[in-house]
Amino acid sequence: MVRIKPLIVFSIRLFFLIFALAAIGVAVIWLTIVPTLPSVDSLRDVRLQVPLRIYSADEQLMLEVGEQRRTPVALHDVPETMRLAFLAAEDDRFYRHPGIDWRGTVRGVWLYGRSMGRGRVPGGSTITQQVARRFFLSTEYSITRKLREILLAVKIEQDLSKDEIFELYLNKEFLGHRAYGIGAAAQVYYGKTLHELTLAEMAMIAALPKAPSRDNPISGPRQAMIRRNWVLDRMHRLGYIDAEAHAAARAEPNNARLHGPERQLNADWVAEMARQFTVERLGASEAYGGGYRVVTTVDARLQRAADQAVRDGLQSYDRRHGWRGPELRFDLDDMTSLAEIESRLNQIRPVADLLPAVVVESDEAQARLILRGGADIVLEMSALGWARPQLAQDALGARPERASDVLSPGDLVRLRRVDDEWRLAQIPVAEAALVALEADTGAILALVGGLDFGRSQFNRVTQSRRQPGSAFKPFVYAAALDHGFTPASIVNDAPVVIDDPSMERAWRPTNFSRRFHGPTPLREAMVHSRNLVSVRLLMSMGLDYARDYISDFGFDRAELPAGPSMALGSASLTPLSMTAAYAVFANGGYAVEPQFMHRLVDGDGTIVFEPAWRKVCRDCPPVLEVVGNGLPEDEEETPITGPRRITPGQIAVPDDFPELAGPVVPQAADQVISSQTAWLIGSMLSDVITSGTGRRALALNRRDLAGKTGTTNDLRDTWFAGYGGGIVTTVWLGMDDNRSLGRNEQGGRTALPLWVDFMAEALRDRPEHSGPVPVGLAQALINPETGLRARPGMSGAVQEWFHADNLPPLEAAEDNGQESDPFDIF
Repeated sequence: MVRIKPLIVFSIRLFFLIFALAAIGVAVIWLTIVPTLPSVDSLRDVRLQVPLRIYSADEQLMLEVGEQRRTPVALHDVPETMRLAFLAAEDDRFYRHPGIDWRGTVRGVWLYGRSMGRGRVPGGSTITQQVARRFFLSTEYSITRKLREILLAVKIEQDLSKDEIFELYLNKEFLGHRAYGIGAAAQVYYGKTLHELTLAEMAMIAALPKAPSRDNPISGPRQAMIRRNWVLDRMHRLGYIDAEAHAAARAEPNNARLHGPERQLNADWVAEMARQFTVERLGASEAYGGGYRVVTTVDARLQRAADQAVRDGLQSYDRRHGWRGPELRFDLDDMTSLAEIESRLNQIRPVADLLPAVVVESDEAQARLILRGGADIVLEMSALGWARPQLAQDALGARPERASDVLSPGDLVRLRRVDDEWRLAQIPVAEAALVALEADTGAILALVGGLDFGRSQFNRVTQSRRQPGSAFKPFVYAAALDHGFTPASIVNDAPVVIDDPSMERAWRPTNFSRRFHGPTPLREAMVHSRNLVSVRLLMSMGLDYARDYISDFGFDRAELPAGPSMALGSASLTPLSMTAAYAVFANGGYAVEPQFMHRLVDGDGTIVFEPAWRKVCRDCPPVLEVVGNGLPEDEEETPITGPRRITPGQIAVPDDFPELAGPVVPQAADQVISSQTAWLIGSMLSDVITSGTGRRALALNRRDLAGKTGTTNDLRDTWFAGYGGGIVTTVWLGMDDNRSLGRNEQGGRTALPLWVDFMAEALRDRPEHSGPVPVGLAQALINPETGLRARPGMSGAVQEWFHADNLPPLEAAEDNGQESDPFDIF
């Protein structure tokens, strides 16, 4: 008894000592750590980093960009099997503990004590603790951080439900290869949605949190499979799956491979325009992580047609100029296996639809190639017959008779699939641009800035300034029609010498054909693109008047040359500005601004930005020009009766006026030329299609087409700009380094086929869009040799349209067309 009593006393004292130390420890923790804990209220309104996504007008994904790939999912949208897989892998007592699993914590403390704190030990962190660490704490390995994690987990459990915590975890967790959350992981590893995953695939994703960078199924497939099978075993042991499902899932191989963002539409140039705009408006961090969605104006069907037209057109041009030989030559003796050949090919990226391939055999009848991806391709002579060797830009060798004349073993070449057949191709030396607008709104329906965005990000639609050549003439003619000329006016197509101060020597313009045709009606001059008529028109009107007039089409006056060469399209203009200018003719005289964006929407669906559209309103009353109250100083203001149109600047808005809500209301576009002048130019441009340089467009079999070809000096730039069915489209094709395209490469041969191919698809479901003849035009018979109104009964008279207030005079009775003095400028 004597010995037991001191032991009891010692035990009681030890208990109180431990209790006191524990109380002191709790007090220290309470006073030093608890006050520094962050508030967990933010978890209720947490903003997960979600990438920027850019869509077409019909909601097809064009681009996804951001450091973290994440697709947030609500817990009720997560398959139950996926939830059970994560519970089995990470915390099967999650719905039963208060945020801390004491068994796991004690196990972690015991292991930490055994290791004497010399390294990380497993166990101890519940799903709630992981949420606390992911959102509020660093990855520092220390006792202090662990204590903060435990206390935060308790606070989180008090403020959020279990389901809310679990949903945060499933969306926040890093799962390797830039995938954050289970929605992104399903896409990255399997290219599937959560509901499309198999049990084995769900278990694989649930196995990732332990070591997502090292032991994922791509970077560490062996360890990933071991971990996946452990998760499946746990699920079976916990009764989440039966024995049959467990065995089948364990037998399933590793089917994971990297999947990029599920892009549905290739529209890189428009997507880049939208990305730049969003970053400039929001800043990079907010734009790339705020879950914003940009909806563009691009029509997916038309964009695909534009891509195809550009690729086909560049290939057609390139084939006309012969085979330049292989890109590289490999020594097949150094590549002893198919795997080595595939490895080399995988290092060479495709360019547009041109895939790299290596020739392994070649004889008289055919060649055998290995395509990037491992496919074995045989090319017959029908796929090689075009490949005449290029001796010079305009000189070709003999047509090949054998496959071995073109291809040799070890050659690295490009193949292109056309009509389900592989054909020999090569990367074109030329580039092209195509842009299509909706005439009444300016909405960009399709835009291709070059052959391949990955090869060159330079946007030739918006950034490339090239001379449009004769495609510019309709603006000069429009200025002439509003300066007293008519489509029947006779202008002499004859040599002219101009002393232009902006040039080093006197300028002697010529026609493309180097021939002169004498007195020519304006309509005929437009149809056949007579250069000298355009020059004489411009000089007659005066440069200042013409520059002022043409700048109303949306061009900057400073970019229009202050010399007579402007008449032949010497201004450096972008295809986009040319398209917007042609829209004025297409819509009846209204200036519309090109738009590529419908709206910018944040992660909650709130519209952050909508452009202020200007749309054609043909029934709107004209804008009243108001200065002051619009009355002379000595007159009193009287009420104005009847409708009138005013501009926003004329409205005085009080300071306390409430902020407007709802979608942006489009404003009426300004009318910059009369509907009568627009119709007359359209009529002349229609004749370019039916009987002029645009005759290839007759293949579309429509009567509402109008357009103009353009070709610059030395055949450096080729254009076709035109419209029909309410769509305005411009095509440019040329060399980035401004070299000549070669002999006979003119707008009607080089650019127009691309326009026709695109418009064939763009207008497929659109009715003809001719519209009525505007009020204010009159039709009269004229003598085509004099431009004067023909007298009754005159043979050879033709019908022509005029401004009703600018009819030509009636030809005198004695005039016979031979003695008349044609309207000859200069």
